[in-house]
Amino acid sequence: MRVLFVARSTLYKDRGGDTVQVLQTAAHLRKLQIEVDIQLTHEVTEYEQYDLLHFFNIIRPADILHHIRASGKPYVVSTIFVDYSDYEKRSRKGLAGLLFRILSPDQIEYIKVVARRMVNGEKIVSPAYLWYGQGGAIRRIIRGAGMLLPNSASEYRRLYAHYKTEARYEVIPNAIDPLLFRQSGIPQVRQNDLVICVGRIEGRKNQLNLIRALSGTAYRLLIIGSPSANQATYYRACREEAGPNVSFIAATSQEELTGYYSTARVHVLPSWFETTGLSSLEAAAMGCTLVITDKGDTREYFGDHAFYCEPASPTSIFVAVEKAATAEPDGALQRKIFSKYTWEQTAIRTADAYRKLSAFTVIKK
Repeated sequence: MRVLFVARSTLYKDRGGDTVQVLQTAAHLRKLQIEVDIQLTHEVTEYEQYDLLHFFNIIRPADILHHIRASGKPYVVSTIFVDYSDYEKRSRKGLAGLLFRILSPDQIEYIKVVARRMVNGEKIVSPAYLWYGQGGAIRRIIRGAGMLLPNSASEYRRLYAHYKTEARYEVIPNAIDPLLFRQSGIPQVRQNDLVICVGRIEGRKNQLNLIRALSGTAYRLLIIGSPSANQATYYRACREEAGPNVSFIAATSQEELTGYYSTARVHVLPSWFETTGLSSLEAAAMGCTLVITDKGDTREYFGDHAFYCEPASPTSIFVAVEKAATAEPDGALQRKIFSKYTWEQTAIRTADAYRKLSAFTVIKK
């Protein structure tokens, strides 16, 4: 079988968790003898050489509609159904803040698509999106999909509750590389005052409230990541509010991240929303205790094995860090990650989903 992964146009220049998901899933599917190519949504495609299209990020339907219509191929979607609305309504200021508190989540996303076209020059590859709208376009994609591949059952339930459109689905977990994110046999010396946060610097990740929570405290905070493309103002605010105990490190390779994960006591991802939080999985696998949000689907992955905070409250974040800093690494969570949440498991379950789809759709072998 030959599969084409179709991902957002900024997949490489504005790297995020979906970048890792796309690259790692493709690499491990190839080990299962499935041919996989990766293409960005704005690139020209020779569809006839592929048996199946695999899309990512259903909240970007303008990137998907054109390829569905032009190819006529069966397709699946890794939904990565992130809900930005809570952040948009709480954090936007001025006229934009007023509009986002009035508009629905789909209306907000529609405006953002048009804005990305005007500000960043991101092409709207599916002009039909402009009259279908965000909600209408996503419902069309769901109805036509051979299968949806959410990262959790919680994610699918949220998607159905929002769009009231059913589809076959298989849960495909987010994951780690167990050969990379593992503790060595040599005991690690944890720096009890070291707190890290790994992720793109952007409003949804909520680094600003984390900085407010820990600036001027006895903790050393490392913010590891680069600012997202449209988040220069937010990044400046983070730098301005950072006390002398807060440092910034630009986005680094996953190999280099292991050094931070192995020495920090606590990893914090106090996001307004997460489907999973790949850096939380990686950090926990290497023995960090976790502070995370319960906004989204995180409880399905982490259950009672993490300390939860309210992203709107720096006090809540600080209290959760205090608890995590005195807790021991959670061996049960580590065992769960290494048994269930590896990219090999992700690829096996993705390949199984492809095979199940072939029972409903004619796919060339």
